[in-house]
Amino acid sequence: MTADVDRERPGARPAEGPGGGPSEQPGGRQGRGAGADSGGYELFRDAWGIPHLRAADALTLARAQGHATALDRAWQLETERHRVLGTSASHLGAEAVDWDRFVRRARIADTASRCFDRLAPETAAWVTAYVDGVNEGLVEGAAQAPEFAAAGLAPGRWEPWTPLGVWLSTHILFAGFPNKLWREEVARRLGEDRMTLFATDGPGTAGSNGWLLTGARTATGAPLLAGDPHRFIEDPGVYQQIRLACPESDVVGLAVPGIPGIAHFGHTGHVAWAITNAMADYQDLYRERLRRTPDGGVEALGPDGWYRAHAHTETIEVAGAEPQQVEVIETDRGPVIIGDGPGAGDDAADGAGGETADVAGSEAADVAPAAGDTFISLRYPPRVTGELGFDALPALLRARTVADVDTALDRWVEPVNVVLAADTSGATLHRVAGHVPVRPYANRLRVVPAEDPAYAWREGETVPLPRTEDDGSDGPGRIAVMANERGLAAPLGVEFAPPHRARRIRELLGADTGWTPDAQAAVHTDTLLASSRPLLSLLAWAPNLGPAAERLRDRLLRWDRHMDANSTDATLYARLRTDVVHRLAAHPALKSVTGADDPWRSAAYPALFRPWLAAVPRIGYALESLLTVGLLPYEDRLALVASSAEAVAAAADETPPAPWGELHRLSPWQALPELAPDGVDAQAIRPGVAGDHDCVLSTSSVPGVTDLFARGPAARYVWDLARREDSRWAVPFGASGVPASAHHRDQTPLWARGALAPVVTDWNLLHRTTPHRTSLRPEENPAMTAAPQSLAPALRPAVHEQKVEGFGTVRLVPVDPAADAELLHGWVTEERARFWGMADHTREQVREIYEFVDSLPTHHACLALRDGVPAALFQTYEPDADPVGECYDVRPGDFGVHLLIAPAEGEGAVRGYTEALLTAFIAHVFSDPAHVRVVVEPDARNEKAIARMVRMGFELGPEIKKPEKTARLAFLTRAALGLA
Repeated sequence: MTADVDRERPGARPAEGPGGGPSEQPGGRQGRGAGADSGGYELFRDAWGIPHLRAADALTLARAQGHATALDRAWQLETERHRVLGTSASHLGAEAVDWDRFVRRARIADTASRCFDRLAPETAAWVTAYVDGVNEGLVEGAAQAPEFAAAGLAPGRWEPWTPLGVWLSTHILFAGFPNKLWREEVARRLGEDRMTLFATDGPGTAGSNGWLLTGARTATGAPLLAGDPHRFIEDPGVYQQIRLACPESDVVGLAVPGIPGIAHFGHTGHVAWAITNAMADYQDLYRERLRRTPDGGVEALGPDGWYRAHAHTETIEVAGAEPQQVEVIETDRGPVIIGDGPGAGDDAADGAGGETADVAGSEAADVAPAAGDTFISLRYPPRVTGELGFDALPALLRARTVADVDTALDRWVEPVNVVLAADTSGATLHRVAGHVPVRPYANRLRVVPAEDPAYAWREGETVPLPRTEDDGSDGPGRIAVMANERGLAAPLGVEFAPPHRARRIRELLGADTGWTPDAQAAVHTDTLLASSRPLLSLLAWAPNLGPAAERLRDRLLRWDRHMDANSTDATLYARLRTDVVHRLAAHPALKSVTGADDPWRSAAYPALFRPWLAAVPRIGYALESLLTVGLLPYEDRLALVASSAEAVAAAADETPPAPWGELHRLSPWQALPELAPDGVDAQAIRPGVAGDHDCVLSTSSVPGVTDLFARGPAARYVWDLARREDSRWAVPFGASGVPASAHHRDQTPLWARGALAPVVTDWNLLHRTTPHRTSLRPEENPAMTAAPQSLAPALRPAVHEQKVEGFGTVRLVPVDPAADAELLHGWVTEERARFWGMADHTREQVREIYEFVDSLPTHHACLALRDGVPAALFQTYEPDADPVGECYDVRPGDFGVHLLIAPAEGEGAVRGYTEALLTAFIAHVFSDPAHVRVVVEPDARNEKAIARMVRMGFELGPEIKKPEKTARLAFLTRAALGLA
């Protein structure tokens, strides 16, 4: 039985959503305290803006993590909070109602509160400290996020249990319980023996990879752990690069915004761990029989007869539409997630005899009725046990050995993961972690009858979790791989990912020894599509092809089967695959699950589950097995592929295929897509990349539906157990969720080509931001603290001074971000400075940007003064420490510059104004003999600037793609000026 079913959903307030009362505002504190006076913390950032936090103790560190996350990801946190509460429609409108209805019915918030109450006291205090930090930082973070104004929202208050709700709402669909709805429909329409026909090992599965090389296969003799979690890619990203350090721990890793600690991918300096989805089945769907009582209540039929179920009604506010009511019903199995509340029968309506009417449909039917009277409940472990596994999180931060990681993960619950870990001693770990209940195998396959006791969970029992009993590697090659395949976790699930990725990773790693962190990129980005073999084999024997189709066949049989971004053969294969998928969907053998009879059209199921019920994607993902098993006779398969080849060949003659990367573009999820930029900036978040669903580079489009992909590497990591500072990582966009931040999308070029950024661990190589305290007394308010007196630009010491004949004296002085913010803001927001890219920035944003530049040892900003009057902004940088260095081959002695000339008015407007300033700038750069070549990168559209550079002697280079612009490189060498 589900415990405490009558408990109300926490956090429900009349003022929830827009117009919320004071209780909705963050900043106050509730719940168990975290020690408000426990001292301050330090926030550092590296060149990619990644936060590195250092605090005096673990609670302060948790609070610091929450605060820093609120600064960088305020809108993302607000989005997740609403998703937990089922209030997204209050600002996103009708499109979010389906999700809100589901999480309310599934009682996600109530379950999170229940799990929080079951935490160990020290874990509850740690989570509360994180929440306090979030609440303290949200107002400041929201001020930087334009989404709040666009949605008409103020940031709402987080409760101590909110992080647990974020974790639940993020992972509630991870185990794929909607697959059981699909199998139920297939069994009903095609027959019981066809129930698993569309299992790919398995359609629509995740594509995460992870691998462990023991010291026998690495250059250092110490283990390497690497991989990439493949999820639906969101903007901002679902993973947050972060470092958390206090006296008892120092961990770098990939955190989930809204969740304290580092759950999935971390490196403590002594031990590192990583996970993939185990593909275990641990959630069940029960077909319920419900009836309405005369007093408006709900009864459910269980093994012991009819009994009163929990029921209450909630209101979903919908922006731009009328509110909607949702009845929340919970039986002894769990919350009812499918089916609107039962109506009253005739007897109940008449009040005759006090009897109730059974409206649940057929008596103990074997399959769900395909009508609106379907009631299905969801049973999932945290709802049953009140445990989510958060007690493992602080223990992971303190881990120093694989034994510590192993012990910590004994407490893990959801989702069920395969884990790899290694430590500096060379010890390794390969196990499954999580909670899988003991129940009949039929529960894994389909919806089962609630009233039959045979399908009940065995109370208090869990399935033993597999692990390797040796050193964690599989085989003499000392390589362990996890790629969602039917491997270690095979006894726990039904459908797994095809074996292709796991086999390919083993093949690549087994071909060499002496592996290094940098060399892992070749594995991350491998594009071999092994699942293409059945289709290509049929194509090879396809009969009676015309000349064009024969040429197509010959071309594809010569193809190396790599889905490379520049490959037109990959595009041709994708076209052929799409055509075959559609011909299969139209085949009479599948008629009862396609077209007008496609299960996604069924009124029995909420629209939220349609992606799992749509036939064409199912056929596309299962194509390899459908072309192999006996769905169609061999001759029919040959004929079908031959027809597709003819059609694709004819189309290719008319429209030659573009490179795969032009079609195969990222399509990330955004809560407010209407705020997405247009033009060049829009393409920056939709890069075209290599890969495909079954490649190691699993950028998963939907065969037969679209070549765009929404699921792919949500992060990449390489953990080096020899030297943590040689570890590597990258995310699809950037460290910041703030659109105006320089680090909002600066990692996109890295990610798109499979490159990785270094993990910086030397505090001396980081730049320190303004110190924060975990609590501010009035006397500590920074606004009330006197700042050092700033010098006027003309009074500052010059880094360079030069008299330019006929122009005046040019002095270069360092920018003072606070003192010069008003001046710089006026310059960069003028129309004439549109190519500078800061036209919409506020004064505070300009100040913050130049505070960041000032903190970097490799970047410098100066004001150029002409006879004491500010005349230009001149910035220098080392290209190999700047994102531009990822766009061309940096040479020793390269030195980058940016320049913005101020408007010259009145007497200042003289002929040759810009050239005179450039003369002084170039002289300053080449006064250092280490500088061999000046590099500039003006916007490719800025024809005036490019022409000016050519006149000065610059040699034009190629155009490059940056997240914020397409730039034209130009170079000026000493030799060009006669200085060699």
